Amino acid sequence: MADLSKYRNIGIFAHVDAGKTTTTERILSLTGKIHKMGEVHDGEATTDFMDQERERGITIQSAATSCTWNDHRLNIIDTPGHVDFTVEVYRSLKVLDGGVGVFCGSGGVEPQSETNWRYANDSEVARIIFVNKLDRIGADFQRVVKQVKDVLGAKPLVMVLPIGREDTFSGVVDLLQRKAYVWDNSGDPLNYEELDVPADMVDEVEQYREELIETALEQDDDAMEAYLEGEEPSIETIKKCIRKGTIALDFFPTYCGSAFKNKGVQLVLNAVVDYLPSPTEVEPQPEVDLEGNETGKFAIVDIDKPLRALAFKIMDDRYGALTFIRIYSGQMAKGTTVLNTFTGKTERIGRIVEMHADSREELETAQAGDIVAVLGMKNVQTGHTLCDPKDPATLEPMVFPDPVISMAVAPKDKAASEKLGVALGKMIAEDPSFQVETDEDSGETILKGMGELHLDIKVDILRRTHGVDVIVGKPLVAYRETITQRTEDSYTHKKQSGGSGQFGKIDYVIEPNETGKGYEFESKVTGGNVPREFWPAVDKAFRTSMDVGVLAGYPCVDVKVTLMDGAYHAVDSSAIAFELAGRGAYRQSMRKAGPQLMEPIMKVDVFTPEDHVGDVIGDLNRRRGMIKSQEAGVTGVRIKGDVPLSEMFGYIGDLRTITSGRGQFSMEFAHYMPCPKNVADEVIKAAEERKAANG
Repeated sequence: MADLSKYRNIGIFAHVDAGKTTTTERILSLTGKIHKMGEVHDGEATTDFMDQERERGITIQSAATSCTWNDHRLNIIDTPGHVDFTVEVYRSLKVLDGGVGVFCGSGGVEPQSETNWRYANDSEVARIIFVNKLDRIGADFQRVVKQVKDVLGAKPLVMVLPIGREDTFSGVVDLLQRKAYVWDNSGDPLNYEELDVPADMVDEVEQYREELIETALEQDDDAMEAYLEGEEPSIETIKKCIRKGTIALDFFPTYCGSAFKNKGVQLVLNAVVDYLPSPTEVEPQPEVDLEGNETGKFAIVDIDKPLRALAFKIMDDRYGALTFIRIYSGQMAKGTTVLNTFTGKTERIGRIVEMHADSREELETAQAGDIVAVLGMKNVQTGHTLCDPKDPATLEPMVFPDPVISMAVAPKDKAASEKLGVALGKMIAEDPSFQVETDEDSGETILKGMGELHLDIKVDILRRTHGVDVIVGKPLVAYRETITQRTEDSYTHKKQSGGSGQFGKIDYVIEPNETGKGYEFESKVTGGNVPREFWPAVDKAFRTSMDVGVLAGYPCVDVKVTLMDGAYHAVDSSAIAFELAGRGAYRQSMRKAGPQLMEPIMKVDVFTPEDHVGDVIGDLNRRRGMIKSQEAGVTGVRIKGDVPLSEMFGYIGDLRTITSGRGQFSMEFAHYMPCPKNVADEVIKAAEERKAANG
């Protein structure tokens, strides 16, 4: 059996364009996994194997691969940086034990780095930091270290210092060993020399080394005491302390280099082995019951314990559905049966494969600590737990954000129509933040996602990967409705048509609920005027009615309904009668309760060269944006603000025009806010026109 102390399950995450995929390529090359390095900008990176990734030079789905370094096995996941695909980062971090956060030497801590860092904090993943692209103009290692402190509120532990700046960057000084590693310009990562610390850096190196040792020794009182009495700790003691502090998230060992130029990557690999935890050193996963409550038990990383595994990603490829699984405890063998606690059904393990991007190696068994893919699972989806049928348990499931944008698609012809349903089924399984529904009035297929790029890629995948030609409608915003006033009302449902009739009378209060609370129902009926068995029918009527608001048909949120009193008939009352009374009450009273349209507001982060700041801010103001902050950097200014999603369509084109192609932006959903009256009127009018057009 494999030695788990020599396993490292790590993810590489960062903002778009900070160099995650290039860093992964260099790691694979150094560990002997690939012999020819592919470049992202040539569309040849190993882990970017989708057509869409190669063309756009971005990572869309996380790719898994394994390699070996210093006798340790590394399972690596290269994650996307674009905000529309953060769900990939979130679910990858959920199953990893450690991570490498890559930051651009000139761009610094960018918006998506903040989001990913927050996810990693939530998942309590130990990380090391790699400041990349130090050979670029404007690159400044110290500035990025300061941003990590100020913007992320994290404590970077500087382990190396760069030799040279921008185009003179040639290598790094390892503070612990007091050694300089200098690479030549051949691009071969193995062409480097170990030298003494450059004379002009000796004082700086000693100062940083002292800080490094003092921070590390805070993890060990005895070593700290000896150090204060003048005893120099051994390298082993310091490394042990750094490992302890890294796993406890007290600080983050920080390295630098240029992955593209092959400088500094070996030290990052050494740090992964030296400081990031093995599967047995992280907090074990809590087990929960079917309602999601913790049971107090944990999935201990041990091959002799019952099987506990989490499916964290589904990928469809030419051989069928691949289910990526992280095994937390026990082992899994080809041909055995496992239980999916979500569906309550058993699944047979067909083939187990170890992934290397899109190629694979067959395995007979896999064990606790492994990340593998299984072929041929029928009903397993992201977040499902697989376990021993004789000893069932569920691991904490994943929670995914709601989509904020939708788009109608229609198949071009009958052949496309037949393929569309199958293709969309596969795509939903692959990406939980992507949803599909059918508009009952028009019969249109509505795709819902996290942003314009997200849906754009989905349509592209439909056309090319699945060969389904579709006509695409304009993107639509996911508005919501709510109410602003408290209304007391009464409604009677009475129907008599020979035989037993229908009767149900309810007195109720409809009022605004706390923001984010959603729909809530309470009954204050006393004395049996509305028998207890009919309360759920009233609740169900209101809850299902909330799906269609009274203004423009958007879902209604943050409403509380209280059943106060009512009346029933011994013969004619039934659950159906009270459900119909509830539906009638909803239609009657919601218009009286001051209905209001709510629009999604996006947190927008724009980067622009300094000479275009005024134009960018003016443009955001025209889009009803609220500017929150401006931060000047070396290469430009970052402007943060809140802007309604409806005003952000096509923004990338406009931003490029304003900034002569040099501006960048990212946005993510922040919250819902009431729509201004003129905007609400237009949305309601458009909804009425759509309804009329669909008959």
